[in-house]
Amino acid sequence: MALDNRKTRVLICDDSSYMRKVLQHILSSDPQLEIAGEAQNGRDAVSQAALVRPDVITMDINMPVMDGLQATEMIMSSNPRPILIVSSESRAGADITLKALELGAIDFVAKPSSGVDLDMNSVRDEICRKVKMASKVRVVRTASRTRLAHEIANSAPRTEPGMDPGITRRAVPDDIDSDERYPLIVIAASTGGPATLMKMMPSFPASFPGSILIVQHMPGNFTGQFSRQLDDVCALRVKEAQDNDPLIPGSVYVCPGTSHLQVTQSGRLSVREGPRMNGYLPCADISMISAAEFAGPMTIGVVLTGMGNDGVQGAIAIRQAGGSIVVQDEASSVIFGMNAEVIRASAADVVVPLDGIVSTVEKRVLFLQGASRVGAL
Repeated sequence: MALDNRKTRVLICDDSSYMRKVLQHILSSDPQLEIAGEAQNGRDAVSQAALVRPDVITMDINMPVMDGLQATEMIMSSNPRPILIVSSESRAGADITLKALELGAIDFVAKPSSGVDLDMNSVRDEICRKVKMASKVRVVRTASRTRLAHEIANSAPRTEPGMDPGITRRAVPDDIDSDERYPLIVIAASTGGPATLMKMMPSFPASFPGSILIVQHMPGNFTGQFSRQLDDVCALRVKEAQDNDPLIPGSVYVCPGTSHLQVTQSGRLSVREGPRMNGYLPCADISMISAAEFAGPMTIGVVLTGMGNDGVQGAIAIRQAGGSIVVQDEASSVIFGMNAEVIRASAADVVVPLDGIVSTVEKRVLFLQGASRVGAL
């Protein structure tokens, strides 16, 4: 059988001619990649994407004529191609990058602050790896941003000041009984996770009785903004986790991208900066294992789309503690990697499409509550 030696063809979009040359140099240095074309703004990228039909597009964000967000929306709604965002690490850059991910971009590379050749070379391996990964993703047409925003805004009712009218959030109690065990859900995600979570999390009702931890592989200067965006669309309270936060039912805690998140035996969160564990920072295995040690059978692990095998050891630990594992299926995943590894390790209790995950978790929580009332846990 002949080997497939076809190279991945990349369209580079950046308004800086210098940055286009830097990216061209980086991508051309990989024998599996070749340059399909260049675009100097979003409008040019839309035209070039239809003309040269690249395998992957690298997309800058801040550009004249048409920015990268508008270009991503147009390409993903009419002529979908895997898009890798190459953007600023600033807070504003994080905000717009996350919006691009909601619109269907696959992943992102944080552009070093100075943008000089030496700094870009520091992310050479990441760019090439993510471009090759993106080329394997099956993309589909997405809704326009306007429709997407409308769907999110109307996914649940709100009433708090500054929120869309209608969602009633449960009041946070002044005192939390640390001896009481609540259902504890740990969600692990990587590539494709931000858009997946933005779609999934609004389905949790304000009355949800558990606490939720989210471990999303993402740089530290992105997780704060991502937490705020999730909070804008969720009935549950969402915040970036801080050290010594108490676990509160009806609250969601996002692990900072610079740290590992653990649950202590007193029912509080431990947030510690540290080295990568098994290649991951943050590491979902660490969070899941500590959650299992704290909540035992009241623990539910959810493993979503992503590259790698983070979450496998955590899933095994949760099941050994009597908890359960829900895994996103292949058809609804951007990358069937982390979730596939959990299935391969025989650590999944149920495999469901994205739109069935929340209802599956809710059914498990109802069972846990009933079992707890009759003393079966």
